[in-house]
Amino acid sequence: MKNTINQAFHSPKFVFGFVIFAIMLCLAILVPAFSKADPLAMQAAACYRPGTYFSIADAIEAKKYNLKMDIKSHRFDKTLTQEDKDSMVEWLVKFGNVEESEIPADAEEFVVFWINNYKDIKIKGLTNAKKQYYRKLTAKLSAMLKTSDIVIAGEDPDTGELIEENKIEFNSFTNVNDVTVRKTFLLGTDNFGRDEFIELCHAVGTSLKMGLLAGTIATIIGLILGLLSGYLGGIVDDIIVFITNLFTVIPSFVLIILISFSVDQSARGVLLVGIIIGATSWTWTTRSVRSQVISLRNRDHVNMSKLSGHSLIRIVFEDILPYIASYVVMAFILQISSAILAEAQLSMLGLGPATTKVATLGLMMNWAMSAQTPLAGQWWAFLPVIVSIALVAFSLNLMNTGLDQVFNPQLRD
Repeated sequence: MKNTINQAFHSPKFVFGFVIFAIMLCLAILVPAFSKADPLAMQAAACYRPGTYFSIADAIEAKKYNLKMDIKSHRFDKTLTQEDKDSMVEWLVKFGNVEESEIPADAEEFVVFWINNYKDIKIKGLTNAKKQYYRKLTAKLSAMLKTSDIVIAGEDPDTGELIEENKIEFNSFTNVNDVTVRKTFLLGTDNFGRDEFIELCHAVGTSLKMGLLAGTIATIIGLILGLLSGYLGGIVDDIIVFITNLFTVIPSFVLIILISFSVDQSARGVLLVGIIIGATSWTWTTRSVRSQVISLRNRDHVNMSKLSGHSLIRIVFEDILPYIASYVVMAFILQISSAILAEAQLSMLGLGPATTKVATLGLMMNWAMSAQTPLAGQWWAFLPVIVSIALVAFSLNLMNTGLDQVFNPQLRD
C-alpha cells in the first residue's frame, strides 16, 4: 500500500491534481469551521460587487485629513471609460468642428472642453439611442464639475430651523481604519444578498459530500456486479450484461432527470439526489471491473484457490480484488467527478436538491441564472461558481489520469 501511494505521488499529473483538490477541500472545511455565520443569511439588499463596505455615518464622524490631490481628474479618470472617451472624441470631430489635435489630454480639461463644445441639437445620421447616451453623459459630467463643500444640517430643537451641524470639505479624506463599522465581501453578494464567498465554500463542501455519496454507491454497485459477472460467467454473466447494456443504451443523465422529476420537490434533498445519481451511474464501472476479472479468473493463483476449496467470497476478495484495486480507485474518483457535474446539470434544470438550508454548486448556478446576472454584468455571482466546478472536476480527472499512467503498463514511460 505504501509503495502504491509513493508511486502515485511520483506522477506530476496526480500531484498537481491532488494539490488543487486539497486547496478546494481546505476551503470547504476551514471556512465553515471558522465562520459561524449562516451561509444563506441575507447580508445585503441586492447583488453587490466584491469589496469592503463601511458605514457612511461613521465615515462622516471619523477624523478628516487634507491630501494634496487633483480630485476632479481622478474622479473623471475613474468615471470615463475608454469607450466614452472615444465616443466623445468622435462627436467633437464629426459634429463639433474640432480638430483632434485641439482636444486636451488631461481628464478635467477634456471634460470642460466637451461641455463647452457639446450642443444638444438635431444631427442627421445620429440615432436616438446615441443622442440619449450623449445627453446622460453630459449631465453626469456637468454634475461632477459642480463640486462644493458638503454641509450636514440638523433641526434646531427650539426653533425647528435647520442649522449646520457638520461640514465636509471637498478635499477631505478619511482613513478606512478609522471607520469602525465595515463589512468585507471577498466575492460580493449574490442576488439574495448573501455573502458569495461563505456560500461558495459551504456549497463546495456540500457538492463534495454529494459526489462522495453518489460515487460510493455507484462504485459499490458496479464493483459487486462486475465481480459476479466476470467470475461466475454463464447465465449470471448473461443476465448482468443484459441489464448493464439496457442501462447503457438509455443515457444515465436522462434516467436521473426522469427519476428526479418523478420525486416530489419537497422530498428531493441533497441526500436523495446523491442516491439517485449513484444508483444510475454504475454501468461503466461494472463493464470495466468485469473485463478485468475475466482476465484474472483463470490465473494460476485463482485456480489454486479453487482447488484448495476456498469459498467464492475469499477467492474474490483475496485473489482477485487486490489486483484490480487500482482500477476501482480510479473508477471511484471519476464517479465523484461525474456526480458533481450531474448535480450541477440537474440544478440548472431546476431538478436539483430543493433546500433552503444548504447550498450546492449547481443551486448557486441556478440562482445566478434565474436572476440573469450574466446579462447584468454581475460576474461575481456566477464566475466563481463555474471556476469552482471546473477546478474540482479538473483536479479529480487529473488525479485519475496520473493514476492511470502509474498503474497502466501501456502508458508508462
